[in-house]
Amino acid sequence: MRLLIPFLALAICASTVVGAQTPNIIYVMADDMGYGDLGCYGQKLIRTPNIDQLAAEGMRFTQFYSGCTVCAPARCCLMTGLHTGHAWVRDNKSSILERVPLRPEDFTVAELLKKAGYSTGVVGKWGLGEPETTGVPNKQGFDYWFGYLNQAHAHSYYPDYLWRNEEKYTLEGNVNGQGKQYSHDLFTQEALSFVERNKDKPFFLYLAYTIPHGKLEVPSDAPYSDRDWPQPCKNYAAMITRQDADIGKLMKLLKDLKLDDRTLVFFCSDNGAPDGGGTLRHFSSNGPLRGTKGQLYEGGIRVPMIARWPGKIKAGAVSDQVWAMWDFLPTAAEVAGISPPKNIDGISMLPALLSESQKQHDFMYWEFNQANLVQAVRMGDWKAIKHNSGKIELYNLKSDVGETNNIAAEHPEILARIEDYLKTARTESEYWPTR
Repeated sequence: MRLLIPFLALAICASTVVGAQTPNIIYVMADDMGYGDLGCYGQKLIRTPNIDQLAAEGMRFTQFYSGCTVCAPARCCLMTGLHTGHAWVRDNKSSILERVPLRPEDFTVAELLKKAGYSTGVVGKWGLGEPETTGVPNKQGFDYWFGYLNQAHAHSYYPDYLWRNEEKYTLEGNVNGQGKQYSHDLFTQEALSFVERNKDKPFFLYLAYTIPHGKLEVPSDAPYSDRDWPQPCKNYAAMITRQDADIGKLMKLLKDLKLDDRTLVFFCSDNGAPDGGGTLRHFSSNGPLRGTKGQLYEGGIRVPMIARWPGKIKAGAVSDQVWAMWDFLPTAAEVAGISPPKNIDGISMLPALLSESQKQHDFMYWEFNQANLVQAVRMGDWKAIKHNSGKIELYNLKSDVGETNNIAAEHPEILARIEDYLKTARTESEYWPTR
């Protein structure tokens, strides 16, 4: 497994401005929300006025990818700048060690920004380290942490407790998944408080919401109570609209604190929508894309991404730039004016955000190893999926975004290039061996 270089080897660029003008960075991530669940991505039934406004004031990307098709590895890619062929965490569970934590040598974007003078906070769902392991957020570069450590624990929106830093925070009145304290609402309060506390210095906030991940529970199904929909669909829509309203609160706070113009805000989902509760079909949650969460078809890994930075990112821009979660770390590094580690898979997307000439990935790689290893590669407009059996599917996403026409037999030269790349795309993993 590759080791990341120590931070001491990172050079501080001359353009770094530590102080009032250093841009804040906020990364908001929904959980299991599909490519088609937002109004600005074509949704007709669910109201998302604040996120749509975020897109109207910033840049909406049509070809942004998660790091993986499930929770933990996607978050690992986001934090470390590595794709799942190199990341330490490659699935939610391992048959060898159920929850694999980040190690001390895993270098995160929070560590990078902390060294650059940022206050760092994470609120919501972590998924990269159990209690008393090396993977807890406070040991991975975060000054402040509040939320769920364990993904399964996050399935309840009325948990008995959450974590504040490395201490259990009991939620009074919540017992056996029922009660009065809705975790999502607490996350919004914590996020707003973090911004308030750090308004006078540069900060990085990673706000990892759990909405609209199942189970589909919400204090009120308004404004969809009168819809003639199945109850899970009412709840799903209400959860997304609730999250949208809270993002509106966050944006208002930035304006009120006069932080708006020097805060770069990202919004995305951690992976595609699942096929559960009838919501996927009812809302066409993954839009025109094939597949769902748990698959490496586009519906499992292509997700919405919006970036807003007044005066820097053009308002109302739509970009077809192809990029992924592992590009966030080097992007944040360039925004902060510092150099990222050398041996990562990501490249800075700041030029694309600023509508400038952008370096491109030659190849992009995903793997999912829950039962048997499945690999996916994107090379330009070509997308290949290789199954454990050796079968390879090939699609041209420019003409076939729905991956309906497997043209592998027609393009042996393309398959040969992809097969050559796959020989070097991954390092072996003790926790996720090739099966």
